[in-house]
Amino acid sequence: MVDKINRILTRGVANIIPNKIELERVLNSGKKLNVYLGIDPTAPRIHLGHAVPLIKLQKFAELGHSVTLLIGDFTALIGDTSDKDSERPILTSEEIEENFKTYKKQAEKILDFSKIIVRHNSEWLSKLGFKDVVELTQKFSLGDFNSRELIKRRLAGDGKVGLHEVLYPVMQGYDSYFMDTDIQIGGTDQTFNMQAGRHLQKLLRNKESFVMSTEFLMGTDGRKMSKTWGNAIWLDDSARDMVVKIMAINDDLIIQYFTLATQLSNEEIEKIEQRLKEGENPIEVKKELARTIVSGLYSEKEAREAQEYFERTVQKKELPEDIPIFEMKPDEHLVITDLLVKTGLVGSKSEAKRLVGQAAVEIDSDVVDSPFEEIIPEDNMLIKCGKRNFIRIKISS
Repeated sequence: MVDKINRILTRGVANIIPNKIELERVLNSGKKLNVYLGIDPTAPRIHLGHAVPLIKLQKFAELGHSVTLLIGDFTALIGDTSDKDSERPILTSEEIEENFKTYKKQAEKILDFSKIIVRHNSEWLSKLGFKDVVELTQKFSLGDFNSRELIKRRLAGDGKVGLHEVLYPVMQGYDSYFMDTDIQIGGTDQTFNMQAGRHLQKLLRNKESFVMSTEFLMGTDGRKMSKTWGNAIWLDDSARDMVVKIMAINDDLIIQYFTLATQLSNEEIEKIEQRLKEGENPIEVKKELARTIVSGLYSEKEAREAQEYFERTVQKKELPEDIPIFEMKPDEHLVITDLLVKTGLVGSKSEAKRLVGQAAVEIDSDVVDSPFEEIIPEDNMLIKCGKRNFIRIKISS
């Protein structure tokens, strides 16, 4: 038990407030704690970066604590700008509802929901009246909000800071208070918001609670994993896509991925790190990493098949045997971005433009130079999008 608690408090943990020693003492006391992680459904997908706090949540559940995955369907109406240089676009209730439809299905690849409660903060936040909100805001200082580095930069420049943004940490703080939370889990960008919950617990209940901020898993390009930058590995990616994306990460991220996105022991990871230091080919270690991650999210069989697909289509540059067929009429001329969306190779025109700009789109092995290029379909035409996605055109009569 002691080893499990120590691993929870150290692996992938950036900071514990007020301190690790006190939380360790409480955990070793055997007291059942209320633990929660909140996710706002501002997008329809969860990426591997979210796996870091999700794994932590699962570990607390395995220790027998009362664990909640909170879907922030009400806070998403405002949107958290903790790590943003500008306001988030306002989402409608319909968009939020559509986004979180598949959240549980994605998260259950990591979480055992027989041990975890799922709640939505609209249960209580939607019931607060204006008087309640005013009374809550009286518990906080505007100076605390304005002192945040990102907010200071926006105020000093031309960026706007919406008054509604001040309410976000208040709302998140109320989440923690309403659920009588002992431990809040979140990324380091959530520390200020989680502190709001800790503040309310102390002020209104005279109760000491804890904040655990987890490290960020970097995206495939070395920046923070984000849908905006197209560097995310999504939990609903196919096994094949996951393997290809993991194989594309920078070599210096290998150990971070083993540490934050797998369940391997610290001792096993130390041995892998030593192998790299002794000169083992990083490609072979990344294959091991990809198998480990994909096996955990899918199965060993699917991970093995996905790796074989990568070796065949990417390393050996062979065409896959199961290229989908897309039928078009001979007079159906489309701009390349529209064609990529219509064939399902990408999800949006913006993604199509980004890939064309990265010279990642080919027609019969010729790179497409412009997102406005008109494509005249030909029978058996091969469209390649990225390193692994293909469509073959068939002309219908």
